Amino acid sequence: MPEAPEQQPLPAQASDGHRWDLLSSVPSQPRAALLWLPALGVAARHYAALASALAAHGIAVFVHEWRGHGSSSLRAGRRSNWAYHELLTLDLASSRDALTSAVPASVPVVLGGHSLGGQLAACRLALAPGDASALWLVASGSPYWRAFPPPQRRLLPLAYRALPWLADRCGALPGRRIGFGGREARGVMRDWSRSALEGRYAAAGLDIDLEHALARVEADVTGIVFEHDWLAPASSLQALLEKMPAAHARIARIDDRALGTRSDHFGWMKQPSAVARLLAESLPAAPR
Repeated sequence: MPEAPEQQPLPAQASDGHRWDLLSSVPSQPRAALLWLPALGVAARHYAALASALAAHGIAVFVHEWRGHGSSSLRAGRRSNWAYHELLTLDLASSRDALTSAVPASVPVVLGGHSLGGQLAACRLALAPGDASALWLVASGSPYWRAFPPPQRRLLPLAYRALPWLADRCGALPGRRIGFGGREARGVMRDWSRSALEGRYAAAGLDIDLEHALARVEADVTGIVFEHDWLAPASSLQALLEKMPAAHARIARIDDRALGTRSDHFGWMKQPSAVARLLAESLPAAPR
């Protein structure tokens, strides 16, 4: 397998002035380009190992930076707030433009993500079907409480109500202190809570019905579920896939032995080679 290219920051800016850097790893002749969306509260730099592993398979990788984290020029607070609307329509559109400027137009594009990143990748593809021909969902699925097995099913509604309340009280969710996410904007937590309690995706201020748009997604979807991932079990991934009945989906399940470490929601990030191989194998074979 060829050596992965050196990783570089790729600047991007949204129409409202928000700035950030994508983490990019671009082979000399990429067979595909991936716009990768992190999990809630996770900075782009934490996917450096995944980017290297995928680049070694000939895939150009561009890791998006969520507003408020890592290289982002903003931080959530009482005077700085945003929601899914800004993430989906401003930031992801600009990151997609940055990817376009960095690879030839003939290279097929994949949209993918981890956890919340996978959910919003699906929503972005629903809003902009031309953004990608394939969707990769790793340790991701609908947060809807009914999509989880017991005992989580009984406990989740309480957490889903408490976290937005805490974000409102504090000006932003103090995720690092409570062990869930990072410092998250109040609007993001409200939109997330709505999808988790009601089972429907919606974005405040967005006049497009995301559920109807998801139903029209026709992309090839590859989902990966980990054996010990209680945050994104197979049932939650299935609930997300059911929103995209026109898509062509395949699901792979990875256990500890296949991964080489504990196969849970975050453990795979330390040893992503098995994940990278499965994702790369989902692409059409490169022409000889």
